[in-house]
Amino acid sequence: MRGSMGTGVAVVARAAGALVVNKLFATYAPAGGLTLLAQFQNLMALLTALPNDGVHVGVVKYLAPLRPGSPRYRLWLGAATVLNLAALVAGGAVLAARGLPGWNAGSLAALLVGIAMLTGQTLLGAALLAAGRLRAYIGLSVLVAGLGTGAVAGALWQGWQLNSVLLAYLLAQGLTLLPALGLAARAGLLRHLRLAAPVSRAALRGLGQFLLMAVSTLLFGKAVDFVLRGYLLQTYGPARTDLWQAVAKLSDNYTMVFAAVMSSVFYPRLAALAGQPRAARAYLRGVLGLLAPVLAVGLGLIFACRNWLLPLLFAPQLLGAREFLAPQLLGDWAKFLSWVFIFQLTARARTGPYIAVQAASAAVFAALLALLLPRFGLEGAVLAHAGRYGLLLLGCGVYYYRNEE
Repeated sequence: MRGSMGTGVAVVARAAGALVVNKLFATYAPAGGLTLLAQFQNLMALLTALPNDGVHVGVVKYLAPLRPGSPRYRLWLGAATVLNLAALVAGGAVLAARGLPGWNAGSLAALLVGIAMLTGQTLLGAALLAAGRLRAYIGLSVLVAGLGTGAVAGALWQGWQLNSVLLAYLLAQGLTLLPALGLAARAGLLRHLRLAAPVSRAALRGLGQFLLMAVSTLLFGKAVDFVLRGYLLQTYGPARTDLWQAVAKLSDNYTMVFAAVMSSVFYPRLAALAGQPRAARAYLRGVLGLLAPVLAVGLGLIFACRNWLLPLLFAPQLLGAREFLAPQLLGDWAKFLSWVFIFQLTARARTGPYIAVQAASAAVFAALLALLLPRFGLEGAVLAHAGRYGLLLLGCGVYYYRNEE
């Protein structure tokens, strides 16, 4: 219960910070600023996906039963640090080779420094969570949200260029590495650590299993979103793309809350029933029966309130985003229900099928975009989103009921 409450408070802090940052960019940045913010956040996610979605998930699992400072604890923490460094070097090499439009070498170097600091902070946050230091973990989450929001507000008020505002946003969050180090040291998590300590191959293999799922998320999720947003910006222009981005940003905020609730409430129970197929199926059917109507009502309320909700959360000039809202909400309803099925693969550690589902979903999305964007313009992006997750939900449902004993 305490873990769930801690996760909830942390998610609320991140969601509140995200809403304020979105509002600031929608109101005070030039046309296209909201989309550029989303593209930058997507880039941050690309560079931190392997640590956050892979290594740190494994860190919480493997460190939780161990005593901080023990030899095995140090081996797992050391292996996580090595894998994070490798991911950062790989991401930095790709970024240096490709570059970013409008970013010079100094800005790219500052970007990589910020990513490295933020990755270090999230690793320490995962260690704090594994050790049950919920108050420290929540405090870090609130601090990240507060510093990022404050940096954006100050930079926009000073009239900085957008690239500088985005860099300030990242570096302010990265500065939380310093209090994270203090909290981790105070909790005894850094005892007996040595820079020259040997790296455990067994620990690398154990954490590497989580990296495989993170790679599929990176390639078939975040990378697809990054490429799509860049194409829409180039094809439809910043102002028009901001309308689509407002709907996508709204979706991101309630998706964050839904994912946190499912990860802290639904997934642990499903994982506990992994060895009891009948009980697991009964539990899944019960969750689906509850979620389907509740989600329909909740998303329906968002649609009903669209005329005042979009200007409130973003800016009056983005009210035109309401034309994209219905397909987005329909697709999100199907996405959330399909996640209930996909959680089974994670609970059973079915890495191969999980990756296959992610790859097939991304391929269907790409095909729908190629078909719908030329015909419907920007609206084709949300129609493709609805089609993708509608087909995914249908496929998951058919597979589940065909294999039900």
